[in-house]
Amino acid sequence: MAAKYLKRLFCGLSLVVVILLTWYMAFPSHSVIKHKNWMYFYDYEPVYKPNFPFILRERITCEAHNPFLVILVISRPTEVKARQAIRMTWGSQKSWWGKEVVMLFLLGRGTEKEDLGALSIRDESILYGDTIQQDFLDTYENLTLKTIMVFRWVTEFCPSAQYMMKTDADVFINTGNLVKFLLNSNASENFMTGYPLVENHPHRGFHWKTYISYTDYPFSVYPPYCGGFAYILDTKLARKVYEMMSHVKPIRLEDVYVGICLNILGVGISIPNDDKLFFLYKIKFDVCKYKHLVAVHGISPQEMITFWEKITETTSVPCH
Repeated sequence: MAAKYLKRLFCGLSLVVVILLTWYMAFPSHSVIKHKNWMYFYDYEPVYKPNFPFILRERITCEAHNPFLVILVISRPTEVKARQAIRMTWGSQKSWWGKEVVMLFLLGRGTEKEDLGALSIRDESILYGDTIQQDFLDTYENLTLKTIMVFRWVTEFCPSAQYMMKTDADVFINTGNLVKFLLNSNASENFMTGYPLVENHPHRGFHWKTYISYTDYPFSVYPPYCGGFAYILDTKLARKVYEMMSHVKPIRLEDVYVGICLNILGVGISIPNDDKLFFLYKIKFDVCKYKHLVAVHGISPQEMITFWEKITETTSVPCH
């Protein structure tokens, strides 16, 4: 009898919790601010500038290479296969259309458990010379810190590059097409582009990856921003964004955070005329589609190798 009573009590309490959570989501105690004012996020003093030391900073000197484009890949310490696949495929060639391209991986610090039995990040750095690491724990919750790290590294160590691209380790990049796209873009120094997200609404539900609280974001609509899986900026704009980041408290959604900084600066995103260049979700492989695109999200290491081999085959059918 006692067991049945406890079971019923537990079920009843669970139902109450669900009802309360649903009520909170539907009728929040925080009022939504209807009229957007991006200065809401701005603090006059640069109190948000993180100062995590670089564990690895890499030997590359941008002044010597004078790169046209530096691609910075967000990666976790355990994603060894993804990094190897990128090194073998779209990150393997250092020059496209006569323009120098530098590709580097950015990581935080792994847990002791993650590091056991894996090739150490320091060993990767010695072998490949393409690994940057900062001293904070590499978790999903710290993704915004990694994004700030991207902007900091470019600003401090590679300001001579013309463009910067931030991307993820599960993104397939057609590097040659990316460089061609930038050469034809005739962009200004306030240029930023990628997969545009305009009039996107905050998620207040139960999905933890996209959830944001009313305290962190009180408005009903996000500013225009580019999907965090792959976006490109002029490095002069990247410097402005990095300086603004010191005045804006980080929120857990890194791509929205960059969008807030851009909007405080009064800079809009450039929406590509061609909507077949950036893909937020994986699309079925087709040689001509992948030869034409710039970036597609959600690609496994093995797919990356297979797709790259197929689009770079000299015997492949020409695309029109």
